[in-house]
Amino acid sequence: MAGYLSESDFVMVEEGFSTRDLLEELTLGASQATTGEVAAFFMADLGAVVRKHFCFLKCLPRVRPFYAVKCNSSLGVLKVLAELGLGFSCANKAEMELVQRIGVPASKIIYANPCKQIAQIKYAAKHGVRLLRFDNEMELAKVVRSHPSAKMVLCIATDDSHSLSRLSLKFGASLKSCRHLLENAKKSHVEVVGVSFHVGSGCPDPQAYAQSIADARLVFEMGAELGHTMHILDLGGGFPGIEGAKVRFEEIASVINSALDLYFPEGCGVDILAELGRYYVTSAFTVAVSIIAKKEVLLDQPGREEENGSAPKTIVYHLDDGVYGIFNSVLFDNICPTPILQKKPSTEQPLYSSSLWGPADGSDCVAEGLWLPQLHVGDWLVFDNMGAYTVGTGSLLGGTQACRITYAMSRVAWEALRRQLLPAEQDEDAEGMCKPLSCGWEITDTLCVGPVFTPASIM
Repeated sequence: MAGYLSESDFVMVEEGFSTRDLLEELTLGASQATTGEVAAFFMADLGAVVRKHFCFLKCLPRVRPFYAVKCNSSLGVLKVLAELGLGFSCANKAEMELVQRIGVPASKIIYANPCKQIAQIKYAAKHGVRLLRFDNEMELAKVVRSHPSAKMVLCIATDDSHSLSRLSLKFGASLKSCRHLLENAKKSHVEVVGVSFHVGSGCPDPQAYAQSIADARLVFEMGAELGHTMHILDLGGGFPGIEGAKVRFEEIASVINSALDLYFPEGCGVDILAELGRYYVTSAFTVAVSIIAKKEVLLDQPGREEENGSAPKTIVYHLDDGVYGIFNSVLFDNICPTPILQKKPSTEQPLYSSSLWGPADGSDCVAEGLWLPQLHVGDWLVFDNMGAYTVGTGSLLGGTQACRITYAMSRVAWEALRRQLLPAEQDEDAEGMCKPLSCGWEITDTLCVGPVFTPASIM
């Protein structure tokens, strides 16, 4: 092992004991605390991150994964991914500092933001980060002055018109402008070593990757004509992080593999990268949030009564965090989080129209239109799939202080991580599907097989 992660960084969960059991213990302990302050907290299954990694390597064996630090900058995630040999895609100085602080070498860092502050370009130069991205002339000029030894990757725009998050509205050079940018780079003695793109988050059409790979091939040919030695293709991100996504990861991988075989066949000398965030962490994190206040609001609907004969009502529950903190996906991804009740209601309990609100202003609505049993102040609500853009973003979005994170991993996953190779599947009918890894009760044949793989230096 590389030594980034140790057993002291997480709770080792043994067979027969799941993360949900650990979560229940933590919520019980928080409820019984005498401090009077009950804060939301995360439960992170690092074994799920390990499982996702080996699934990625199995589905995209030619692609070297880099982790987008902005998605979730918690130390447990960074350490386990560093242990797995990933590189890191950093958007700013703070992220570069963070990954270098845990020992990641500069050769495994991409300064991926196409629009950079001059001071941060100088920081990258001083600390050995040489691979930078650009999509316009101004960035070239800044790099010439502040980091002349940088190796540049040209970021091209994509057709992300159907994606949930359309990054090409902000980043990416059009194909028409690429030749001019490559010519300017050559005149300025800037070395352009590759092409990158990003189809946007929540892309519903895997063919967007194929089209972008085809576009990248054209830019490679432009670069070769102008004397650039281009050897990096960066597929960006946009890969789904949950099993129930509209387009499965395996479908996307199949399209990418076919396009790579056509436009960048094996042995062509091009290093294929991808920058993944949500894929690795979304399903690994669960958050527990307590109800801090509630009120009942009678609905003014004459002539309508509930089954018990009383006037219809809706119940408003106030949580200790909201859309400006850990529930920012409500604003950015248009998601309505669905809570899991820690206390299982009986089938006889009536359900009431309910809504969940954070502690901030009148826009801090976490969820509406829910039908829940009568809940009480101090009860806990649990939300799954909360690993992406929830950790490390609160202060930026005006939210509360960072929530506590408890990391856990099963002994099976820990041993797999230490060996860098997961045990072979026993099920011949699995058809290569990756199965969920939680924290304790699984047998080894529920893990996905992947080749022994540790990315080399990108330079």
